[in-house]
Amino acid sequence: MDTYILAIESSCDETSVSIVKNGKEEINTVVLSQMDTHANYGGVVPEIASRMHVENITMVIEECINKSGLSMDDITAIGVTYGPGLIGCLLVGVQAAITLSYVYNKPLIPVHHIAGHIYANNLVSDMKFPLIALVVSGGHTELILMDKDYSFKKIGGTLDDAVGECYDKVARVLKLPYPGGPLVDKLSYEGKDTYDLPLPLDDNTYNFSFSGIKSAVINLVHNEEQRGNEIRKADLACSFQNRVVTILVKKTLKALKEYHVENLIIAGGVSANSKIRSEFEQVCKANNVNLTIPNIKYCTDNAAMIAAAGYYAYKKGIRSGLDLKAKATTNLFE
Repeated sequence: MDTYILAIESSCDETSVSIVKNGKEEINTVVLSQMDTHANYGGVVPEIASRMHVENITMVIEECINKSGLSMDDITAIGVTYGPGLIGCLLVGVQAAITLSYVYNKPLIPVHHIAGHIYANNLVSDMKFPLIALVVSGGHTELILMDKDYSFKKIGGTLDDAVGECYDKVARVLKLPYPGGPLVDKLSYEGKDTYDLPLPLDDNTYNFSFSGIKSAVINLVHNEEQRGNEIRKADLACSFQNRVVTILVKKTLKALKEYHVENLIIAGGVSANSKIRSEFEQVCKANNVNLTIPNIKYCTDNAAMIAAAGYYAYKKGIRSGLDLKAKATTNLFE
């Protein structure tokens, strides 16, 4: 019997609802982005984001169901991102999911946001185990080992800034508009690797640290401005991106070899980065590693990934009561 998960994602600045069949087949997804609003402030304003979720959540739910060709009678369970994220934003999605669960008597499935990013890959092709997942996003940089569905073992992660956060801070220093990360990626192809930046945390662990290279860029720009020298933005973007991608590839490849794993998935918003995608494609081909990266539309926050993950959580018997709490910070590995 087919399983239909209706999921809600509202952890940051996208209000999204999706219905996914059997964890793999996207029936319909609606994503209402607030990006244009927050661009006026140079970043996401939590109070504005949560207010816009309140204004839009009912409309997005209705649009998703109406365009799916299904009714609530066809829905097996309700999935929702309960954390991590902006607490006010999460609360809107969680309360909406609780209401649907109560009114329609459907099981309520709590889904960790990072589990969602990982299972976005299942919407592309069946995940093969064992695998290593490299999660790269605005709030996370982690290497995760999975030997079966919905089994997560962290083998390394960032000690400070996440890679997406670092990109955005470098973009701000370069005076690029919000959202800055994709613009750093684009600008890097117009420049050359001419700036002497450090390779971040180049050691034998599986951990990452991006605060050092962020500080190096800030100090370099400050010193050059003090000397009256022009900052070659494209060259600096190229130099920065090359260092970041180099260390991501190096440590991920080390983990694949030492854990004897031949399957790699890349997940999270920064997996949309063109340099990360192209470099990993080349390295995985050269080392006979099966690589899966989500389609661009599944890289950024969306409810389809939450529904895909929710299916496997449902199959595993994960349920929540109507007292489900939103959590700004929560550990995937508990």
